[in-house]
Amino acid sequence: QVPLVESGGGLVQAGGSLRLSCAASGRTFSTYAMGWLRRAPGKEREFVAAITWSGSSTYYPDSVKDRFTISRDNAKNVVYLQMNSLKPEDTAVYYCAADRSWSSIRDGHTAYWGQGTQVTVSS
Repeated sequence: QVPLVESGGGLVQAGGSLRLSCAASGRTFSTYAMGWLRRAPGKEREFVAAITWSGSSTYYPDSVKDRFTISRDNAKNVVYLQMNSLKPEDTAVYYCAADRSWSSIRDGHTAYWGQGTQVTVSS
């Protein structure tokens, strides 16, 4: 089990920034790839970012590339999502995810999920 708890969501104006955090429990955190997905009202769940267990590789879809940055601190069991230049279309519930494979996170077939944190970007 890898319990995940997100924090850092909120309301921000377009062009602003937010940093999401995901705290994980358990001694095996550093062996998992981590990532973020989001779901906007009336839309399908969307992959946002993933990072390998070592942090050596990161992955993003074109929709957030160059604006979002995922990172992790294995000593603290935390993964971050720095979101810059936010747009109204980034409004969604953001979910932290953990899996042995980053591609499983990308595809939404991840083993563990957090409860989600709301991000709202006003125009």
